[in-house]
Amino acid sequence: MNARWIPAAIAVHYLLFSCKTKETRPTPEASKATVAPDAGGHEHIDEPAHEELPKRVRLPKDVIADAKIRTAPVVKENLAATLTLPGEIAADPDKSARVSVLVPGRLVRVDFKEGSVVKKGQILVTVRIPEIGKVRSAHNAAVAKAAAARANAERLKILADKGLGSAQEALAAKAEAESVEAEARGLADQLGALGLGAESAGSELAVRAPVSGVVISRDAVVGQPVTADETIAAIADLSEVLFLGRVFEMDLGRLQTGVRAEVQLNAYPKERFAGAIEYLGRQIDPVARTVTARIRLTNRNDLLRIGLFGTAQVSTAEEQKRGPVLVVPRTALTEIGGKSFVFVRHADDDFELHEVVLGESALGKVEVVSGLREGEQVVADGVFTLKSAVLKSTLTEDE
Repeated sequence: MNARWIPAAIAVHYLLFSCKTKETRPTPEASKATVAPDAGGHEHIDEPAHEELPKRVRLPKDVIADAKIRTAPVVKENLAATLTLPGEIAADPDKSARVSVLVPGRLVRVDFKEGSVVKKGQILVTVRIPEIGKVRSAHNAAVAKAAAARANAERLKILADKGLGSAQEALAAKAEAESVEAEARGLADQLGALGLGAESAGSELAVRAPVSGVVISRDAVVGQPVTADETIAAIADLSEVLFLGRVFEMDLGRLQTGVRAEVQLNAYPKERFAGAIEYLGRQIDPVARTVTARIRLTNRNDLLRIGLFGTAQVSTAEEQKRGPVLVVPRTALTEIGGKSFVFVRHADDDFELHEVVLGESALGKVEVVSGLREGEQVVADGVFTLKSAVLKSTLTEDE
């Protein structure tokens, strides 16, 4: 057993004796639990409603440290007003690329798949291009011709310097040598533009990845003819993505670059992705009468996919007019049986489960209408550990 899990094992045995509950007998359906993310973007266990849950959990100090449990006080404050922007996820154009061949040819080898992670410079496909042979032959001929012309020009110059030859002939030979050398350099540049060295051989061209990232689309099979205007692959670095929110022109004056934002996607309704507005568009869409707000997001756990729809809650300089209200961090909330709960930490390191009624929300914070008092310390990080212990002890006592 890994040593870092030993404190957690001790905690489970400890909880079985420290959590006092009434004896309950859940239905078979109530004993089945599934894992899902909670309102703070962390995993939680979804299950049918329990007849009664343990109200207190106690953990040894080393287990608390190992679980990285952190608390935050319940405070009264004015929630900042937010603006909701609909939008979708897009790749960063500065970290994306479309791959194509420079001249027509036929694919003889494909070394990638859709979804593959590739590195910059990695070979993606090999293309047979008959024109390469022609260019290479012309280059070799030009190199040989240039060498002969240069030798002749130098010979005529020596004779002209000794008065044994015409100076005009020497100058003409020099001009011809320079012309043929320029032709050879031009053909070498053509080979270089194709990704081939002047010393390479054959008529096959290796096409390499221009950027590192994930292959998000592929249109390449062996034997397929390709042209310069066809895209055979699209690559994007998805470690960071952009949320493109739409701002109606009447709300444009309420926003500015640099303000915080929190994105919620339809695919992950209980996840939140934090970011900030890095750019506000300069052109109004003439049909929708909106501009684009670009919000950069870190692709946590590789959840974000190009094209996912959702909304962004963006903070404004305004405050809600209702006055101060009790608020807790969003990460403090968890759900059990469809109800919202928080864990309150006491001075003796007991953690008490409180059911709460929620109100309005702002970036990273939620109003608590009832269930808490100002100044109480709620668990902001490590909620999943405590919730798992409560549910596990409940199921154990019912066996």
